[in-house]
Amino acid sequence: MTEPTLEVTSKTEDTPANSSKEPKQTRYRNIPKKWQLAMAVMTACSIFLAINQIFNLGFFIGYVMLDSRYMYLITGIMLCMVFVTFPANKRSLDYIPWYDCAIMIALTVVFSYFALNAERIVLEAWEYAAPDIGVFLATITWIIVLEAGRRAGGWPVFSIVLIFSLYPTFAASLPNVIAALSIPLGDVAIFHVLGEESLFGIPMRVFVQLVFGFLIFGVSLQFTGGGPFFINLAFALLGHLRGGPAKVSIFSSGLMGSMSGGPISNVLTTGPLSIPAMRRIGFTKEYASGVEACASTGGVFMPPIMGATAFVMASFLNISYVSVAIAAIVPSVLYFFGLFMQIDAYAAKNDLKGLPKEELPKLRSVFKDGWYFIAVFVSLIWMLVYLQREAVAPFYATALLLIINQFTKHRLSFDKVMQLIAQMGRLLAELAGILAAIGLIIGGLAVTGIAGTIANDLVYLAGENVVVLLIMGALTSFILGIGMTVTAAYIFLAIVLVPALTNSGINPLASHMFVMYWGMLSFITPPVALAAFAAASVANVAPMRAGFEAMRLGAIIYFVPFFFVFNPALLLQGSIIENLQAFTTAIFGVAIVSGALQGYMIGVGDLGSGIKGLVIKILVGMSGLMLALPAGGLFGFSQIALLAVAVGLLVSGIVARKVLISSQ
Repeated sequence: MTEPTLEVTSKTEDTPANSSKEPKQTRYRNIPKKWQLAMAVMTACSIFLAINQIFNLGFFIGYVMLDSRYMYLITGIMLCMVFVTFPANKRSLDYIPWYDCAIMIALTVVFSYFALNAERIVLEAWEYAAPDIGVFLATITWIIVLEAGRRAGGWPVFSIVLIFSLYPTFAASLPNVIAALSIPLGDVAIFHVLGEESLFGIPMRVFVQLVFGFLIFGVSLQFTGGGPFFINLAFALLGHLRGGPAKVSIFSSGLMGSMSGGPISNVLTTGPLSIPAMRRIGFTKEYASGVEACASTGGVFMPPIMGATAFVMASFLNISYVSVAIAAIVPSVLYFFGLFMQIDAYAAKNDLKGLPKEELPKLRSVFKDGWYFIAVFVSLIWMLVYLQREAVAPFYATALLLIINQFTKHRLSFDKVMQLIAQMGRLLAELAGILAAIGLIIGGLAVTGIAGTIANDLVYLAGENVVVLLIMGALTSFILGIGMTVTAAYIFLAIVLVPALTNSGINPLASHMFVMYWGMLSFITPPVALAAFAAASVANVAPMRAGFEAMRLGAIIYFVPFFFVFNPALLLQGSIIENLQAFTTAIFGVAIVSGALQGYMIGVGDLGSGIKGLVIKILVGMSGLMLALPAGGLFGFSQIALLAVAVGLLVSGIVARKVLISSQ
């Protein structure tokens, strides 16, 4: 086994993603060389258009471009990139067939026409009454967007989008509970493509105005060595502790996941370094895979960046991104603290030491080598929180990073710059294809006005019982999360389910956070635990075994969403005293629950095995849940009563343990 120090250090010179260890991808096309240049040009044009519009530079015409013209131009380019990046089937993995070229030509013609006629489309309200040419081109666009969604998001996305985008055409034929007035196909097409509530609704607007820059920053950070730097930093800080490599995984994967927003890509970036190190000190393959999967998934909701979903949520709620990030602080702390305590308990129970200090990177040399990553990260947070410049902050941070990097030993060669642009293009294409398709769902519900009816029906089905409604929402979110990205699942649920939760008296921000968290849980929960399966491929272990281990390790996150819904103080929505009280009891509760899940409690010891041990674990675990459960809020519990129950259960568990030991 290669020593962790040598493996970690050597990776600082590599391009990230550890491509040599990635399983072979069949979703992405192996782009022919002659098309790589075209892809690079389209990526550069997209970035140029975004910078021009976001910074109000007024290139081309001397004044700021009309928003709709900008949307047509950049969306048309990125949809073309979808058909270069994603093959229609496995037979065209190594070449671009004629029909993809035909689709790209059609996209160029259609979106050029829309861009040239942008003012006319707005002034003459084509979304309600367009000329025949507008109806024809909108229908073609609708079909192409459906196919782009299938290629970028898979058949689940295609199926859901197809049904909901066509829904207005057959709404009158459905049962009364979901019926609405039917609309002619042509009218639906122009509403989808030429209006501002469907294809160019919240998902795409947020993407091209806010998320775009953060994707570029995340890719640039990886290609300049940010991933290896954070891993080295984690090893220097935590590698020597009990179960150190697993704690390293939490730290490094959490940070990288926050910036990339992609659990699977995060696993494949940090997993090849952290999983072998965990295995070396005695963690099982299953446990190591579970740790990496949970840490990478948790990064999606960890401030300050939180991937794309936080920006979409801020737009839905009409609040600042900073407000969303602040609200996510306590839940993310509880999640990662629960992981940390479980790992610590597991390591203590199995007497797993850390790595020898002499084999670990030195903190001083790590900072000397990559200090500018911290500087750029701090500057980004300063621009986000203090200046509140969400749209331009990532562009400034990216420029600062790339400039400084060129004066270090990690400077990018021409080949690496081309790889960087290619990776940017792939990510832009993937997200654009999915979000463009998901926008059609919003359009289908908006044009019929059915979203409010569905919300009222859900409340009625739940019998106006908030707990039942939350369980229904959790299951729906989880099922949708199986077939969609976190962002796509969240957008759908924010339209259909969140209104039902808010109509039941739940805090709007808590409602949105609830569906986002549960949509994300499918990444660590069998039968389709994609993050765990990716980690299993790195650890060379059975995917389902890794999935169940990840589910057990991430168990606390199944409860955290209910906690902050019952009392928004855990989202820092209460007074200082309320927030502090809720956070304090939750931290202690999570620590106790973590001990129960691992069968070892710090300060108490092994909780035993067999039936008697199981009873003790249940008592201890229930005490932790009672302690973590917020008082007040929807439950209206007295904190004193909860504390009394928690202490009683905990004492009962400890006494039972002593009795068990004495009887042996």
